[in-house]
Amino acid sequence: MTNSSAARDLDTSRPHSARMYDYYLGGKDHFEVDKEAAETVASVYPGIFVCARENRAFMHRATRVLAREHGIRQWLDIGTGIPTEPNLHQVAQSVVPEARVVYADNDPLVLKYAETLMRSTPEGRTTYIEADVNDPASLLDSPELEEVLDLSRPVALSLNALMHFVPDAQDPYGIVGRLLDVLPSGSALALTHCTPDFAPETWEKVTDIYTRSGTPVQFRPKAAVARFFDGLDLLDPGLSLGHRWRPDASEDSGSEGSASAVRTEITDAEVSLWTGVGIKP
Repeated sequence: MTNSSAARDLDTSRPHSARMYDYYLGGKDHFEVDKEAAETVASVYPGIFVCARENRAFMHRATRVLAREHGIRQWLDIGTGIPTEPNLHQVAQSVVPEARVVYADNDPLVLKYAETLMRSTPEGRTTYIEADVNDPASLLDSPELEEVLDLSRPVALSLNALMHFVPDAQDPYGIVGRLLDVLPSGSALALTHCTPDFAPETWEKVTDIYTRSGTPVQFRPKAAVARFFDGLDLLDPGLSLGHRWRPDASEDSGSEGSASAVRTEITDAEVSLWTGVGIKP
């Protein structure tokens, strides 16, 4: 699909989760329908802006930790979303210029910006695959994946703010297991997941907003999120709220810093995001 055909395929009649996320982050790649839905979410959960920033900040820190401390040189990032700099490959290649990154998403709007995702260092490689996490076989069989990643060597599977869009009826644990099964020992899973643990009534309202807009969601408690890491060795500090996972791994604040760099006091209920990194033994 070309970028022009991707633009034609955009559905602007109802809000889209990736475009709503762009709004939460202060981006410009969303439509009025997305802004209205996002502001409806924010009216019941003002912390959504903090949650989104903490999600991005965790991705940056987890990428650096895996590159610096665990020798990871390859990433498979599914549910990429609309590019927001620095993107994962920019963070990884700032640590290891030879890093290779495959992005995957099923949103035509992301494809429209795929060129941004593929501005790699000369030493590294990046590519973008149009694929759906609910169909891991088509993703894993993609020739572009094989061209960029060497699946005989460790790969970090990055699933940020994605699996709460895969309800239990779609077998989320089976999907993650299938993806991890093809990755060798030393590979990693970096995952974030919104949770109702700290404000259940609020998150029930958020669930209703997304469901009414045509996007099924299932925000899970800590024990259910921990199941995604079954069989993996969780890195310290284990499954943690976003702002508490290795804050020492942040670079100098700025756009890459945690939301806590912007606001010194944020609450667990505002963040409401479980995060973790596990290594495949």
